[in-house]
Amino acid sequence: MTVHDVRFTRSVRASALSPGGRLLDRLETSELAKRLVIFTPAGRTVDELISTVRRNIPEVSGPSTVKRIISHNPDCLWAIARKTKYDAASPIGEGLVAFLMLNAAGLERLARGDFDAIEPNLALLAGQNEKPAGIYVWALHAPGQLAGAIPLVFEKISTPLYFDVDLYAKPVTSDGGRFLNTLGFMPAGVVAGVFAPHLHVFARTRDPETTTQPSYDSYRGASGSRNIGVTIARSLDDIARVMAVRSAVYLAEQECPYEEEFDGNDLSATHLIGYVGNEPAACLRIRYFADFVKMERLAVRHEFRKTRLAFKVVRAGIELCRAKGYRKIYGHSQKRLLNFWSRFGFKPFDGSREFVFSDFDYIEVSLDLTPHPQAISIGVDPYIMIRPEGRWHVPGILERSAIRPATRPSADRQRQRARA
Repeated sequence: MTVHDVRFTRSVRASALSPGGRLLDRLETSELAKRLVIFTPAGRTVDELISTVRRNIPEVSGPSTVKRIISHNPDCLWAIARKTKYDAASPIGEGLVAFLMLNAAGLERLARGDFDAIEPNLALLAGQNEKPAGIYVWALHAPGQLAGAIPLVFEKISTPLYFDVDLYAKPVTSDGGRFLNTLGFMPAGVVAGVFAPHLHVFARTRDPETTTQPSYDSYRGASGSRNIGVTIARSLDDIARVMAVRSAVYLAEQECPYEEEFDGNDLSATHLIGYVGNEPAACLRIRYFADFVKMERLAVRHEFRKTRLAFKVVRAGIELCRAKGYRKIYGHSQKRLLNFWSRFGFKPFDGSREFVFSDFDYIEVSLDLTPHPQAISIGVDPYIMIRPEGRWHVPGILERSAIRPATRPSADRQRQRARA
């Protein structure tokens, strides 16, 4: 039993898709509960429900296996129905969400890839009142409006016994994988000490503030702290912060003329912003050419130069270039700062020239790179391509919109006008 394509209703999208969080963390369920009901099925209801699901997902386990699992732990199966069709005296499920509550041995077997999900071994499963080591999303079938009940089901595994146990899933289609991404599941990496690239995980035991992020997307708005973070400028407010930092450093300290500092290249570049707490304290500009990038305009405000911020911003810029698949960074180092840039591997190259602009002497330097193993390139999932710059590891708003069917509203209006 595995995760297949599921579509959301409009009401779920409207309440859930606020930026910056995981959908399962943010769903409001009060309105959903007015239209949908979830219940624990038994006996003949299980037979009918599994028969219905098997018409769409043939590989789902048989009714006898499902009954064996829910006898071991009734929390494993939840049926979904519309309230308008629900009869408490004779309930009929239209969809389902099923879990396997794995003990430590079961989670390790799942990670290794030799867990039998068709005929699960009860010795690998936690009992009803036993805290599991992991929760496996065994099956998820909720077509159309029934998808709105998914957050109601997940509330059932947010009790004190389950609330801090990570969820795992194994999508069998690309649509299923994208759906998991919208919920907040991510590729699992290492599970129970085993590399498990076939799994997705919804991490509930991990503190979001300490979750590993790319160095160029490490800023989390730590108000009142001195934590250092780096992010990419994505709004006009961000660009204003960049301009303020560079004005403080280059215009005020180095007496650079305004037109020489703001040289017409800022709108054709990526800007990184370094923060100390919530205070914009540094910036770096990156411009892209055919087979190299140019790193430039590193600026750190005077009061933050005793921190490691400059090093973190430069390293973040290098990692961003690797993520974009580049193999060479080119730059102009002030001669007095050549030792700083050499710490990252930058060095003058054969034929590099010394020159002067804005009253300082410079020398050409370069750094050879090895692209990131998952560098962005043609052939990756097209939804990754349309995520926000530097947030290719997080599902974006356009990716979430893909769970709606293609309706081509403008084309329909044109056809209607043509018929009129």
